[in-house]
Amino acid sequence: MGFVNRMRRMEKLPDMQQAAAFYGTLAGEVVASLLRARLRLLWPGEECEGQTLLGLGHAAPYMRCWRSTAYRCVVGSLHPSAGQVWPPAGRTLSCDATPSALPFPDLSIDRIVLVHALEMTDHARALLREVWRILKDDGRLMVVAPNRTGLWAHLDTNPFGQGQPFSHGQIERLLAASLFRVERRDAALYMPPVFHSRALLRAAWLFESTGRHLIPGLAGVTISEAVKDVYAGVPLRPTIRKRLMVQDAAEHLVSQKAFTPVSHPSTTSDCGVASPDRSSVGNS
Repeated sequence: MGFVNRMRRMEKLPDMQQAAAFYGTLAGEVVASLLRARLRLLWPGEECEGQTLLGLGHAAPYMRCWRSTAYRCVVGSLHPSAGQVWPPAGRTLSCDATPSALPFPDLSIDRIVLVHALEMTDHARALLREVWRILKDDGRLMVVAPNRTGLWAHLDTNPFGQGQPFSHGQIERLLAASLFRVERRDAALYMPPVFHSRALLRAAWLFESTGRHLIPGLAGVTISEAVKDVYAGVPLRPTIRKRLMVQDAAEHLVSQKAFTPVSHPSTTSDCGVASPDRSSVGNS
């Protein structure tokens, strides 16, 4: 009953506060560990060595994947009420941010992670434009979003059941419209969204390994890795082809080279028909 009461209290919280409360539970810790394992496979720590990483949305539970190797890991909350503190100890590297005006210089971030971000905002395109601005030209973007066909998106007692769920295709089209190109797609969170059963929580890793092969379409989240598509906004020069009709072509030839009929005054009439020789007529 204690767990059920906590979940009921969570339902009354705003979306991002609910996310913070969820990750403070045992179920939230299990979910975060499952997703961190998948994110580490996509972005190994050695690839992020010496780089600046930014997590937007509610990304604090996942940034520890790269904290030990990255030069700097920063967390940006898109909702002031989220209350993210990062890191848990030491100098704070978290801030509040507006989706349409992220407080970072142009081309200053090597890698950006969006978790509980796109589905929680009404300004997804504005957010992605800002992500484009601050991401380096050779930088990489990771988007973690609720899967439209998964079970987690249809249960509002967890943060993945809040906001707008997406399919892989919808994420890809949204990123393409913002001049990003998806290079890798993945999925995670195959355990059922049943939080009060410790037995199911202990079997979470078994669900993760078997679900990937047996029920790939029922994953709780979609994961998309994208890069800047720097040539997508450059239109090609249109090729203009002039179509000539037969009559136009003939007139073109006549205008280029005048046609003058050959005439011989002594043997040709005005109509161009040969006339008989006068001397020969008289002799006859």
